Amino acid sequence: MSDAHQGSLRELRDQPFELLRELERRSRLALSGASASDADAEEWVGIGCLLGDERFLVARTQVREVMMMPGSVTRVPGTKDWVAGLANLRGQLLPVFDLRGFLGAGSSRSSRTARVLVANHSDGLVGIIVDEVFGFRRFLRSEFSTEMPETELRCEQFLDGACVRGDDTWPVFSIEKLIAASEFQKAAA
Repeated sequence: MSDAHQGSLRELRDQPFELLRELERRSRLALSGASASDADAEEWVGIGCLLGDERFLVARTQVREVMMMPGSVTRVPGTKDWVAGLANLRGQLLPVFDLRGFLGAGSSRSSRTARVLVANHSDGLVGIIVDEVFGFRRFLRSEFSTEMPETELRCEQFLDGACVRGDDTWPVFSIEKLIAASEFQKAAA
């Protein structure tokens, strides 16, 4: 195995399920005779999630892990309603934000299917609450469009485009754009 391939496996050492998935993918590619770089060039992988009644994708590269709603989220006084609070993620403080609440579409916190997308950010980890997670969705790069679809939640400024397969359109939500937005950074009430 080349150093480039070993390097990408090293990055997954703290994510055992992702490591196993990547090893399985590479094994299947080896059996088919295709190279990993050929498949990577053609494939885009996102995490499917639900916000209200709408389905979205978030790029796999933007999400470190998906977790159930923490049993205890400590509210931070003086913050807006969409700031759920702070949770403990294996000894590390995780700020948790309700995405639907931020977008003005109600709260996701009360649902038993709600999940937290844990995103890597330059300042640390950020938890984003969504209504439900469907798992990985794989698309060919040719199925990706930079055209911004209209959404019920009116969140086009946070989209990178959409993946379109037949009549099925999945808007691609950018956690990076969300975190960089000035209105998101103004969490104080």
